[in-house]
Amino acid sequence: MNEIASPGQLRLAFLRWALLFVPLVVLLGFGVSNFSGSGEENRWFQALIKPEAQPPGAAFGIAWSILYVMMGLALTVVVTARGARLRGLAVLLFFVQLGLNLAWPIYFFRMHQVSGAFYLLVGVFVAAFATTIVFGRIRSLAAWLMVPYLAWLCFASVLNKQIDELNPNAEQLVVPRDAQRIQLAPPSP
Repeated sequence: MNEIASPGQLRLAFLRWALLFVPLVVLLGFGVSNFSGSGEENRWFQALIKPEAQPPGAAFGIAWSILYVMMGLALTVVVTARGARLRGLAVLLFFVQLGLNLAWPIYFFRMHQVSGAFYLLVGVFVAAFATTIVFGRIRSLAAWLMVPYLAWLCFASVLNKQIDELNPNAEQLVVPRDAQRIQLAPPSP
């Protein structure tokens, strides 16, 4: 039996999936962020020398909130593309890149692996780019919703690389619990 869904049914299906995926992506992102201790409150991060382009801490929370919502909506667009040939691959790629994305704050903020975190970000970008390409073959809107995320990943990669260059011994930096903010001196030439 071939049934065609009405526009109202399609909108309702989109809304139901969006109510699942948008909060899921946002909660996963902020849950891992809290677990990893990311942000300006992290004493280890406070002790690092930051690049000139480092935005204020609040900018990261705002940017990631918007990006996670857009990513959840992009996934919803793909999941609700009934009959799309590449839908399964697109969903798989989305969750691979999301898993890599969620590993980054743990690797950077919790494990203090600044150099490795840069290479992880490169992997996140590659996976997110592949996801965006496949999303675009299903629905162009889904791909366009991913573009700001790709741009942010490029910016984050530059910041990560600059932090790595400014703090060559960041992995060994130990900040005592009762320490005030400690700033590392830049390496001498």
